[in-house]
Amino acid sequence: MIDLLKCFSDVKRLIGSRFTDPQVQKDMKSWPFKVIEGPSEKPIVVVEFNGEEKKYAPEELSAMVMKKMKEAAEEFIGTEVTDAVITVPAYFNNMQREATKEAGVIAGLNVLSLINEPTATAIVYGVDHMEDKDWVKEKNVLVFDLGGGTFDVSLLRVGNRGSIDVKAVGGDTNLGGEDFDMTLVNHLHTTISVFP
Repeated sequence: MIDLLKCFSDVKRLIGSRFTDPQVQKDMKSWPFKVIEGPSEKPIVVVEFNGEEKKYAPEELSAMVMKKMKEAAEEFIGTEVTDAVITVPAYFNNMQREATKEAGVIAGLNVLSLINEPTATAIVYGVDHMEDKDWVKEKNVLVFDLGGGTFDVSLLRVGNRGSIDVKAVGGDTNLGGEDFDMTLVNHLHTTISVFP
């Protein structure tokens, strides 16, 4: 059985945010782990590991995931990975983007660039369809990304030679699968007397 007090999630909702942010305060009520205020109002995640309380900044937690992905990529391709282009939600602000870059550096990566997640999707779409003979000039592509904790919608103009022009982006940092789960839990809590 997994001890949820030793786990963390929703790092994208914390990275580059302030502890005093009203959304962080709201989210904290539904997390099984503890978040405290660190230096410069940075949220710090507190987890128990081997009987000890450990404290991590969101950048450190994100770096752990990136480091694991780096190791998996190195094992798969059989060579060292040093450079990376990291995707971020389209609506991430400058603080969130800088914190994500910092996480990449902590993970041992040379961060070449950050690109919006929907743009990365469009790049793959364009590469996959370059040989499509019906694709004469350009296409409007709507990228709808409903993830575990975030939601992005982007309208892109994708050319048959790989050009991508972002026309519009929108999103919500606090709309995703986690929110649907919490809505269901809250509904069950109020309708079924099994929960204390």
